[in-house]
Order: sequence, then structure tokens, then C-alpha cells
Amino acid sequence: MLDVCLLGTGGMMPLPRRHLTSMMARYNGTNILIDCGEATQVAIKEKGWSFKPIDLIAFTHFHGDHIGGLPGLLLTMGNADRTEPLTIIGPKGLKRVCESLRVIAPELPFEIVYMEIEGTEQTFEFPGFRLEAFKVKHRVPCYGYNLVIDRAGKFDTERAKALPIPIRMWGILQSGEEVEYEGVTYTPDMVMGPPRKGLKVTYCTDTRPVPVIAEKAQGADLFICEGMYGDRDKQEDAEKKYHMTFYEAAQLGAQAQPARMWLTHYSPSLVKPAEYMDEVHKICEITEPGKDLKSITLTFEEEET
Repeated sequence: MLDVCLLGTGGMMPLPRRHLTSMMARYNGTNILIDCGEATQVAIKEKGWSFKPIDLIAFTHFHGDHIGGLPGLLLTMGNADRTEPLTIIGPKGLKRVCESLRVIAPELPFEIVYMEIEGTEQTFEFPGFRLEAFKVKHRVPCYGYNLVIDRAGKFDTERAKALPIPIRMWGILQSGEEVEYEGVTYTPDMVMGPPRKGLKVTYCTDTRPVPVIAEKAQGADLFICEGMYGDRDKQEDAEKKYHMTFYEAAQLGAQAQPARMWLTHYSPSLVKPAEYMDEVHKICEITEPGKDLKSITLTFEEEET
């Protein structure tokens, strides 16, 4: 199961009932945070989740509404007696920006491992999942992310029985490793079926609509996409400020055909996103207005049935 929560859906400035941009995901004991706007700590607390076990923070870019909550979060994690290293991913300049913010959080009981994105696309592999970064179009270097959980094929007991190896070695093959027995090497494909459908969450904000977004969100289980403006007369503002309207985001959703789509990163002037959904649904029917603490638990296909 993959738990996903929109901690904050606001852009530019926080509102009384709308925190700044952030998303958190939990999978198999791993906790992943994408962006960390102001009041991210408050949102995590409201959700009932914990700060201490965050393993990875990924930043889309370095504007204040996406990274301003980092120093306070680091201090809170430190005060919770965390000692495990924290990995932070982001565009070029990541370490310089984060270390500058750490002027007010200089002493931490854990190490920070910085991983700067190289080029227009890069994949980061972690135990059980991978994070795919892809460059989008904003005023500053900015990246969208795919959180991908692959799933191996089913273990075929009959094929395993046909091999002249002890049962105690089956688990090694099932875990994806080769086995050598009596001078013969056995590989996982000898006992495993074809890969099964895994899970994918696409997260993209602060950008103009560019083809790579629909390409990367293709077939996602959940596509979270910026929708800065709902009013159609805000088109010029969206273009000048390198953001998107609801309708541009919906067009990307129509191209990508995800299972679900949530809008996020609203302008402070956008009070009721739901009021625009009738028009949005004419373009992409599955689009939903995101809101703070909107959550979902994504499951593998066999678990759904």
C-alpha cells in the first residue's frame, strides 16, 4: 500500500485554511516528502503522521513557498532525537540553498545527504521504489517527479520444483538474486512470472504545460498537477508567471490518462476551486480539486480485487 497526502495546496502565500505546497507519501516504512512550504509541520501534525521517520525530501525548485518550511522541520526532526541520515534531492545548487537556510538550524544530530539532479532527467533508486525527476518549464530550474514502485512477477512454485536446487534457495531467487548450486547458475527469471503492474504517482507544479508532463504522467495511478488559476481570464497571468490554469492542467490529464488526477498550488485569489470543475470536466472528467490533507491509499491491482 502507498499512502499519499497533500499536506498543502497553496501557492505564493499561506491562507488560514490553506497551507503552502507539500506532499507526503508513505510506503513500506519509508516516508517521502516532496516540497516543504510554510506550515508543512502543522499539516503533518494535523494529519496525525510523524516528522521523525521522514527518509527523503525532494524539492521541485527553490522558491520560498516550496522550501521555506525546511529549517523548522529539520529542527523538529533533530529535537525528536533522530540520528539516521536524511536524503535531500533537488535542482543544481541544492546544497548551497539548504545550507544557507540552515543558518537558523546549524546543529543537527543527523547527517544530510544531498543529491543534486543532473540534466533534464534523472532517476534515483532506493530500496523498494525509485524517484524519477524530469525538468519542466518555470522561471527557475524546476522538476516534476514520478514516485514509482515496481512489482516483480509471481513466484511459480511448479517451475521452482522442476529445478534441481533445495527449497531453501527458492527465496533467494524470489528476491531477485542468482543462485549457484553444484556448479550451475540459476536466475530469477527461471521461477518468476512477468513483472506485474506496480504503482506510480506523478507530482508536478510551478510550470507551463510542456509535453514531458503528459509523457511522464502516462498511466499514473495518481497525477497531482498544478492548477494555479481557475478563471479563464487569468490565462495571460499564467503565461507571464510560468504557471498553469485548471484547463491547461486538465488537457495534460486528458493526454496522460491517469487513474486519478488532483489539482494543487492554487493562487491566493482562488477561494473555491470546486466551482470550476464543471468546465474542467469537459476536458478531463477525472480531475478533482485538491485540498489540504486530501489523502488516498493506493493498492496493487490484486489487492483491489
